[in-house]
Amino acid sequence: MDSVTVTEALSQKMETVLFPPKRQLLPNLSDVYELELAFYENLILNDEALQRNGAYFASVDGKPTRHFLMCMGKPLMLPEHSSSRLRSFFEKNIFRTGYGTHGLFPYRGKFHPQMIKGIMNAMGLKPGETVLDPMMGSGTVPVEAALMGIHSVGVDASPFCRFMAQTKVDALTMSLARAKRAIGNYSEVFEYFKNRIGKPVTGSKVQPRKTTGEYMAVMEAAAEYVAVKDRKQLNKKDRETSDTYNFLLLAYLDSAGYSERSKRQMPLEQFKAILERYLFVAEKIQTVLKGVESELGEAQILEGDARSLSLENDSVDGIVFSPPYSFAVDYLANDSFHLNFLRVNIDELRNKMIGLRGRKLSDKFDLYKIDMIEVLAECGRVLRKGRICTIVVGTNSNQLSKVLGMSPEDVPGLHRLLVEMADGHGLRLAKEMSRPIIGISNTMRREYILMFKKQ
Repeated sequence: MDSVTVTEALSQKMETVLFPPKRQLLPNLSDVYELELAFYENLILNDEALQRNGAYFASVDGKPTRHFLMCMGKPLMLPEHSSSRLRSFFEKNIFRTGYGTHGLFPYRGKFHPQMIKGIMNAMGLKPGETVLDPMMGSGTVPVEAALMGIHSVGVDASPFCRFMAQTKVDALTMSLARAKRAIGNYSEVFEYFKNRIGKPVTGSKVQPRKTTGEYMAVMEAAAEYVAVKDRKQLNKKDRETSDTYNFLLLAYLDSAGYSERSKRQMPLEQFKAILERYLFVAEKIQTVLKGVESELGEAQILEGDARSLSLENDSVDGIVFSPPYSFAVDYLANDSFHLNFLRVNIDELRNKMIGLRGRKLSDKFDLYKIDMIEVLAECGRVLRKGRICTIVVGTNSNQLSKVLGMSPEDVPGLHRLLVEMADGHGLRLAKEMSRPIIGISNTMRREYILMFKKQ
């Protein structure tokens, strides 16, 4: 290939060289990993698939992508007291996070939904196939898979995560009529949950509550969807009651947790603001999905142990998950407001959580390695041959340096450890990408996207 002059080189745009003119990228793609995932989407997806499920394209042959339509407009209905920095973040990241029902309930350490969509496309997952997230947390993978027409199985040890993820999935299609009416008498709804579940204490630290060991104690009979293995068993009226109840309950728990951490707004007004935001998010995505609801993937949301999955061998077409950032984030401490409200015994749950077992940091790390070997063995067992398991993991150099007795600069990182572990279970590293972490850079500076192919 002949070299070009500087003038000729600078006159070209990289995107016009990498992508055909009829496939227009979204604005504000600023990281290398985003461009790389867009490159794979362009190679793998045809025009119809890219228009429907592309993560990094605004239009195909002049037709807006579904992702573009989901994200356009006001990103979130933020409270009036929100800082300019927060508003700027959501405006800048309008295509990355907060769209769909991902905007229900803020959850620390959750995936960027757009990145997960791009990863699933790069993995070759197609509508009708099944993806697994064995540590689903806030449910980003099941929600994103549903929007893409991909079936999913989401598993988490935390009852609250299961409840939250199921409510987000349900909000994609649930009737919002009764939830809208609840805005008109929000004070009565707030009093109902306050009397049934407990009153948030403004500006306090975590208040221990008497637990029953059974979080269904706060659920009404018609809302006991978590006890129903097949949601289709519910008739239309009971399903609407169940969906509405849990939509309102999640909003209440969100407001209660915030009220216990902050004195900025009274609990009642906080509940009203959050409920209005929830309705805004749900209405916005349902407007985009109107008429194509039948194309959504089915999500199976389970409470369970990633080290012992209740799935058949070779039963899923892809796996996407992120191991817990246990050395940086104590998820149970962050969720204690909500777990206490749901009457969950946090001490018992801690013993089931990967990365939280053990007293000293060195004990936690040793148990973490043992647990992750079991998780990877399960991933290797349930994944079909030739398919991809993607692990998204951040570096924990500061914490690991204390365990390993070396400087943070010399720590190999969890991603290298996971590559070694995975290889022993038929999962061979096929691709590695990385992205900078902005929000918690004092603890984790970089996140790695590791794609393993089952041999």
